Amino acid sequence: MPMSDDAFDALVAQLQNQAFADARAAYGEIGFERWRTPRFNGALLDSDASGGLKGGCGDTIHIYLKFKDHRVEKASYTTDGCGSSSLCGSFTAELAHGRSAEELLELEPADVLNRIGTFPDEEKHCATLAIKALQEAVNNYMISVVSKNRQGDH
Repeated sequence: MPMSDDAFDALVAQLQNQAFADARAAYGEIGFERWRTPRFNGALLDSDASGGLKGGCGDTIHIYLKFKDHRVEKASYTTDGCGSSSLCGSFTAELAHGRSAEELLELEPADVLNRIGTFPDEEKHCATLAIKALQEAVNNYMISVVSKNRQGDH
C-alpha cells in the first residue's frame, strides 16, 4: 500500500527535525545558524588572490580575497566538502574581513573554532584546511604584489 501524502510529509518533517537537532548538537547555536544560512559562499570573480587545498579527508576548500588599501575588503570561500568544511570556510572568510595580509597569516585554526564555539572533535581538521587555504591565498596575493612592484620598477 503506497504512503499517503500526509504520511510522507510527516516523515520528511520528522527527518528534517532530526537533522536540525543533530546539527545544533554538533555545531552549537552559532554554527547551526550559519549551517542553515551560509555566508560568504561563492567565488569572488574580481578577487586579487585565491588559494585552495585538498585535505586528507578529500574535501577541498578555496578562499578568495579582495583587497582595498592593503586590507581585505571582501572574502569568500567555496568547498566541495561536508557541512563542517563549509562552516570553517565561512567563518575563515568572515575572520579575514578588514585584516591586512600580515594579520591574516597570524590566524590559526583555533581562531575559527573559537568563533564557531561548538564543533565536533573529529571534524576539527576542517578548520586547519580552511586556514591553510587562507594562507595559500595570502601567499599568492603577496607574490602578485611583489611582481607588480617589480614591473613598476622597469
